[in-house]
Amino acid sequence: MKKVIVVTGASSGFGRLAAEALANAGHTVYASMRATAGRNAPVVAQMAEFSRHNGVDLRTVELDVQSQESVDAGIARVIGESGRIDVIVHNAGHMAFGPAEAFSPEQYAHLYDVNVLGTQRVNRAVLPHMRERREGLVVWVSSSSSAGGTPPYLAPYFAAKAAMDAIAVQYARELARWGIETSIIVPGAFTSGTNHFSHAGSPEDKGVVAAYEAGPYAGFGAQIQKAFAAIVPPEADVGLVAEAIVNVVDAPFGKRPFRVHVDPTQDGADVGFAVLDRVRAEMLHRVGLSDLLAPRRHGDA
Repeated sequence: MKKVIVVTGASSGFGRLAAEALANAGHTVYASMRATAGRNAPVVAQMAEFSRHNGVDLRTVELDVQSQESVDAGIARVIGESGRIDVIVHNAGHMAFGPAEAFSPEQYAHLYDVNVLGTQRVNRAVLPHMRERREGLVVWVSSSSSAGGTPPYLAPYFAAKAAMDAIAVQYARELARWGIETSIIVPGAFTSGTNHFSHAGSPEDKGVVAAYEAGPYAGFGAQIQKAFAAIVPPEADVGLVAEAIVNVVDAPFGKRPFRVHVDPTQDGADVGFAVLDRVRAEMLHRVGLSDLLAPRRHGDA
């Protein structure tokens, strides 16, 4: 059935690919991003052309996950136009590349604000609507770094993604009784097609990192990037992440997987998360809350 979907951080990378793929699958998709009248104006125009050319319903909406006011306005616009939101895809994120020591606490906080607190702002705007309808799907774009092999030089980003993943798991349990499903997409490392590395870090971040790389960490950054390139297969297709999101959205209620791994490097996250999720599930069984492991529609026995 055609769904109304909001994808955050949809100006590029996973978000843009997912928004376009979901629209091609027949859904009404709101590709949310900031600066729709500024630096992302070309993206808005490209998506409008994509919608016309392919005969699909792909729209853009101004939504800055770092501003509750912007989030509230963007979500209100979607509900005002389409009457509902069936799916929210938490994709907005930002990466910073460099030695952990180089980043100030304020720079760490900025990464957390985008990658973690941004999801909370969106949830506080969307979830009351979903709870009232007693249905919905929350899709989280996580990272294999949260349970797999983690090369150095990405500490702030990896920490933020791990925090977001932990929050996603707790939300899944808390929303189950309202018939709201959760699926966590776990991409591995992709060195092309996502803009992660080319967009990594603010100018200030890069300046601080450069100072450290000229001193105690000289040459280490190039070594790490070379290591990444060596483990990512040349045929790794970032479009598989968008395909996984489409498959989750199109699956029937009760059949959506809790996690989907899309990892060309096979860094072991599927094994790590299998153990971690099993331990968490066993705890719910022990405390008599096993019903929270499987969302049920309102009125189901």
